[in-house]
Amino acid sequence: MGYFEPAPPRILAHRGLAIDVPENTLAAFRAAFDVGVTHMETDAQVTKDDVAVLWHDESLERWDGTKTRIRDLTLGELQRRTRQGQQISTVAEALETLPEAKFNIDVKDPDAAAAVCDGIKWVEAEQRVLLTAFSERTCRELRKLLPLSYHGASWQRIAKALFAIARRDERHLAKLLSDCDAIQVPPKMARIELLTPRRLAAYKRHVKEVHVWTINDPAEMQQWLDAGVDGVVTDRADRGIPLVSRFPSNSP
Repeated sequence: MGYFEPAPPRILAHRGLAIDVPENTLAAFRAAFDVGVTHMETDAQVTKDDVAVLWHDESLERWDGTKTRIRDLTLGELQRRTRQGQQISTVAEALETLPEAKFNIDVKDPDAAAAVCDGIKWVEAEQRVLLTAFSERTCRELRKLLPLSYHGASWQRIAKALFAIARRDERHLAKLLSDCDAIQVPPKMARIELLTPRRLAAYKRHVKEVHVWTINDPAEMQQWLDAGVDGVVTDRADRGIPLVSRFPSNSP
């Protein structure tokens, strides 16, 4: 089953469901899966020995209070730093442990691209992942290394897409998004509304899905689902699952 199955709308569990367990651990991903989430949203860094791990920041300050950088530790050294009995997961471990789950992996460190792709290929999970990055260079590298996977739009592409939409230049917009499978944006950035009805409709003409992040209030989740977004990235997947289950595409 490919990344965009089953049909949207969908909830994407932001770093798993980290209510009682630390984020980006196997326990957090299992907790999200257990409440009905099929899609996880997470981030990737790389260790000193070139293993891709699922963690947002370059340092461990939010994990154990230290400023140690992920890339300065081997995987063994990193995973000895436990929290509540949990370890930061590798890309391969997460994909292998939850074979029915899909993973949206945002590659934070450009140097992590090859390691992320190696982890995905090791588990033969190319069709179960959506790969994204802020950097256009990283996005291009990910497309080159994993052409059979699904890919998001960099912030450079999104900015250019906004100008194309403003100019009503449909041809340029189509070219900009031709190799992008998804757009993922917050509702607003720098006072710019990124998901006005016109912009949302324009994105949806050229990509498979549009996701909004990071929304934790159920009323706001409902607002965006009603507006037509295909996915909501949230820290509270337990609140979001009941909302998407009301849509015909997600009814039992």
